[in-house]
Amino acid sequence: MPQQADMFFDAHLDLAYLTEVGRDMHAPLDDCRGRLLPAAVTLPSLRDGNVHACLGTIFTEALATDATNTSTPTTDTPEAAYPEGDALAAWRAGMRQLKLYQAWAQAGVIELMPRRPQGTHANTDAPPARDDEAASVATPARDTDAPLLLGILMECADPIETPDQLDEWANAGVIAIGMAWWRGSRYAGGNGLGGPLTDAGRDLADRMDDLGIVHDLSHLSQHATDELLAHTDRVVVASHSNCRALLDGEANPDWQRHLSDETIAEIGRRGGIVGLNLVRNFIRSGLKRDDPDDRPTIDETLAHVEHVCDIMGHRRGVGLGTDMDGGITANDLPRGINSPSDLHKLCDALTTRGWSDAEVRGFAWGNWTRFWGVE
Repeated sequence: MPQQADMFFDAHLDLAYLTEVGRDMHAPLDDCRGRLLPAAVTLPSLRDGNVHACLGTIFTEALATDATNTSTPTTDTPEAAYPEGDALAAWRAGMRQLKLYQAWAQAGVIELMPRRPQGTHANTDAPPARDDEAASVATPARDTDAPLLLGILMECADPIETPDQLDEWANAGVIAIGMAWWRGSRYAGGNGLGGPLTDAGRDLADRMDDLGIVHDLSHLSQHATDELLAHTDRVVVASHSNCRALLDGEANPDWQRHLSDETIAEIGRRGGIVGLNLVRNFIRSGLKRDDPDDRPTIDETLAHVEHVCDIMGHRRGVGLGTDMDGGITANDLPRGINSPSDLHKLCDALTTRGWSDAEVRGFAWGNWTRFWGVE
């Protein structure tokens, strides 16, 4: 019989955002009130689901300056929003979320993850390890009673007023940055409106490389993605993205939100990771968004995992980046997955597909922890 994974690493959870929408992150799921219900994620639910490490985001989003533009998505969290182009307001919005993670760390609720060890240039000359060798380090060694190990991922870089200010964010715990969200930022075009990497974005990329902060491609426009990959030779990740080829390609209105095969191959060539996003319309297109029962299957979900593996040529470049409750509810997850306690069903299904125990542990835990240099 398939075995439940010992531990999970989730590379994308909007924990500070959920606090800002009023969720008591210390409560059981059944006690959650307010928005984004039914809930999937609180700190106790992560513990119950054996999620012992994650990337927790600082999520902010610019509001359109044109109030008549109602077709443009904006966050439903005023505390996470700021007027477009207002760097100081963006800094304040991001700093509030950073302070929450720091308070949790001081209280012993989480343990902040250090930056990835330096030496992050792409290494395409070294012979690839076999999957069983690479995943052998994936056996969880972390104390199950330890605080949640959390790395801070900035999702939209506008809170960084200038590239020179990045040092302050890095010293405070930021270890990865995605330069844009849907609308984009002062640094890069986003997946909704498009646009290039700006001059400030190139300067920020250089400073990130100097400090060893990892680039996250999720939410970048294709234009910005291509320019960033041309600008830096460092390892990159997509913390919570799925495969464009399985989502109608460029016929999908949200095509830039999903990874092209070429981008997946480049992430793999550099030794990066793609985190599986569990948001249902990022798994199968054509869903009835107003029907909570129209949810993709686990097999449809894992098709994205195996497509990434086919493109990369190995199983070391995939992991989880669930985005649970990141502006959605438990009804927006695949059928049968309603909380972190159900993540083992993905591993069970991979086992039935012929993945070895070491490869399954790699997907659940070891690929990400090896990437970040933690156990």
